[in-house]
Amino acid sequence: MQNTITKNYTVIKQNSFKHSVDSSLLNYVELRLNKIFSDEVNSSDSIFLKVKQSAIHKMALFLSGSIKRSCSIGIAGETASGKSTIAYDIINTIQAFSEEYCIKNAITRINTDDYYFDRSDMVKAAGSFAEFAKHYDLDVPEALELELMKKHIKSLLFGNTVYLPEYDMSGTAIRRDNVKLAVPSKIIISEGLFTLTDKVVDAFDFKIYVDVSSDIQKERFYKRAAERDLGDSADEVYTNASNKAKTHIHPTAQSADIILSGEADRAAYRKFINKILCLVQEVHFKELVVS
Repeated sequence: MQNTITKNYTVIKQNSFKHSVDSSLLNYVELRLNKIFSDEVNSSDSIFLKVKQSAIHKMALFLSGSIKRSCSIGIAGETASGKSTIAYDIINTIQAFSEEYCIKNAITRINTDDYYFDRSDMVKAAGSFAEFAKHYDLDVPEALELELMKKHIKSLLFGNTVYLPEYDMSGTAIRRDNVKLAVPSKIIISEGLFTLTDKVVDAFDFKIYVDVSSDIQKERFYKRAAERDLGDSADEVYTNASNKAKTHIHPTAQSADIILSGEADRAAYRKFINKILCLVQEVHFKELVVS
């Protein structure tokens, strides 16, 4: 029996999850999810490169109500892989659904980039962010306070309100702590370069890696570099980011439950999410739909 829905990756054994469940509802939800995922994986322009069967089973546990707590989603990938865009599409689609069905606190976003250490003094000393970036490595997990991020995610999952930091990406390297209010939600989602690295990965129920070809990734990177005024340091930053990704980011794909194509059409992501939400509507809000 195959335990992974995949095109190009090795089969991975299913994990087991023990809970007190309504087995008939759980079985129905899992059957429907298997069909939804299988249809997408086997389509000619699939958004998926790999899906672990264990992830579908765990999703069924959450969607059926067998697991009653909030869930957390972590999305990782190289710079310019498309992970932020995918995260926003997930968030916006779920928020639209939650508004339609009057669901409060449906989803909260945790931005991994906000956990970069404040290095504003070093930027000032260097004279510019471009000069600072030549001598300070932002492309390693140690550049971020990932332990704090994990603490915040866990606290939200336990139902606590948290004040999050905010990092200025405009070139000042300023981080302001305790400035963004985050309330407990049904889904906690986070994306960033190092979201699936060792210090934070076990905070997530669902681990997603976004893969993209080097040509597309490079094109996106240089477009962003121009917007951020990296100047003549862009080449050095790109080379360093690519080299460090081989050590710190690529290996995290091995722990991912799902590997997404960062080159798929955005409408395809939204269409797939809506299929999942249609199942949620059927299971939990059927009585609200007028036939």
